[in-house]
Amino acid sequence: MSKVFSAHAVSVDGYISGRTPNGGEESGRGLGDAPMLFDWYTDGDTPSQVFGGFRLSEPSARFFDAIAARVGAAVAGRTTYEHSGHWGGGGPHPTARLFVLSHRPAPEISQTQTLVTTGIEDAIAAARKAAGGKDVALMGGGVLTSALEADLVDELILHQVPVLLGAGRSFFHELPERVHLRLLEAIPAPGVTHLHYEVVR
Repeated sequence: MSKVFSAHAVSVDGYISGRTPNGGEESGRGLGDAPMLFDWYTDGDTPSQVFGGFRLSEPSARFFDAIAARVGAAVAGRTTYEHSGHWGGGGPHPTARLFVLSHRPAPEISQTQTLVTTGIEDAIAAARKAAGGKDVALMGGGVLTSALEADLVDELILHQVPVLLGAGRSFFHELPERVHLRLLEAIPAPGVTHLHYEVVR
């Protein structure tokens, strides 16, 4: 059966974006005072075989491409969708279909994107069907939190960048109970450590 996982670049203290120059939370990915969270995507000498334009270090490229090749569909929350400029009508992955989870209409949804308004369970079920046996990637802290609450997440991947931001937009939202993780692998690489966890049930 296909797996459901989430992967994101985070600071050591768990933020996925920094503060704006005026001190507020950053609404865009990797902007504000935290562009270094995404530097490892492009500051290496090994081209990604999945994402055109990405040049990573050799260990990052090996890990990143192996994970990216598993993805058959992606589920993103509305906030992530808006902050990412709707991915230009496409999606965060070059070949995976995008499902957007929202509680309100989204007239900007393109023909290659699917809006789901009936909850995380339905969004993941639809994504699994579209993935054709491949895995489902979750995008955004809200979607991840909802999926964890519904016990639908199999793996969690943190691309941890060695910086303490102190404030910004946190990846993890409050959960009603603790979630136990088992470390599957830790891959040190220039500018980032890839932490691959299994959700323990």
